[in-house]
Amino acid sequence: MAELFKNLIHPGLVETAAKHFARHDPHFDHGQFLALALPGLEALELKARAMQICQALEATLPAEFRAAAALIEATLAPAGVAWADQPSGNQGLAGWVLWPVGEFVARRGQQQPERALRVLHALTQRFTAEFAIRPFIVAHPKLTLVTLERWTRDDNAAVRRLVSEGSRPRLPWGLQLKSLITDPSPTLPLLLALQDDADESVRRSVANHLNDIAKDHPGLVADWLQTHLPGAMADRRALLRHASRSLIKAGDRRVLAAWGLDKDFKGSVELSLAPQRLRVGGHFELKLSLQSQSRRSQKLAIDYAVHHVKADGRRTPKVFKGWVIELPAGGQRSLVKRHSMRLISTRRYHAGRHALDILINGRVRAQAEFDLLDA
Repeated sequence: MAELFKNLIHPGLVETAAKHFARHDPHFDHGQFLALALPGLEALELKARAMQICQALEATLPAEFRAAAALIEATLAPAGVAWADQPSGNQGLAGWVLWPVGEFVARRGQQQPERALRVLHALTQRFTAEFAIRPFIVAHPKLTLVTLERWTRDDNAAVRRLVSEGSRPRLPWGLQLKSLITDPSPTLPLLLALQDDADESVRRSVANHLNDIAKDHPGLVADWLQTHLPGAMADRRALLRHASRSLIKAGDRRVLAAWGLDKDFKGSVELSLAPQRLRVGGHFELKLSLQSQSRRSQKLAIDYAVHHVKADGRRTPKVFKGWVIELPAGGQRSLVKRHSMRLISTRRYHAGRHALDILINGRVRAQAEFDLLDA
């Protein structure tokens, strides 16, 4: 069985952190830190574990933030340590244990934001500071955005990635940046500086940031494509395609047009769905048969929407990614997709008659229904 995600932060990491803090500060209360951080830790989910450890740090790290910041920096592993494979060990702290450390900096560093941002610059090279930097964007927007602009030219790719990821308006698990949801323009120069970055992780973050913006300002992302897609090299095209994914699934006409996916499909579609009765936790398989009736090849973005039954009996659609294909003139194509109705943390299922739409270039071209039964 795969290791539970929450166990990325575990008692062994807490004890390692205590050892490193005590090594660099003889006044650090090793026993008190463990007494506060460990009780009930393994019963908590991942984020709750990080917050409990943060509270222990607040109680035991030096009360003066500059002293705490210096101690944190002293405990860090070298920036070159591959923390994903070698979490905190003899070389110093790296990896998931630094999530609560970043939270400590976000809570205790607000009165000394310049010093706090320097700590986050160091932390993000050993884990990520994408959650910790967000309160500084809220409380100190001018200083933080100026700092982020400078970091777009940093030699370290993890720092450059933080510029984009930390300022995403709707970062999962992160504090929503409501001012940037309303007006994303302050981060656009940052994204422009990074969209052709040499590092794939930085470009991926820029794509996700643009996709965040698309949820509230689709026209802005359509404008971005109009400006930056023509003549783009392969890496930028891949970034912009990933940034377009939500708007393509939503059938946004300007975005579909930018990718040559705005034409109506000329041809026939046959859809079959099996089984047509299944239980929560099961899966169904959809099969499509496409027959072109065009004398030219057709670029097709094919997605599907599942209309889930809600608790009150209404049905609401959720679009899922399907295929992007080029169908030759007069050609045929068969496509198969398996879709799971397994319970996940972000979605509840209710028994009832569900519907499914096949969307080709943003338009419904076939439909089916199935019955979902309680597990």
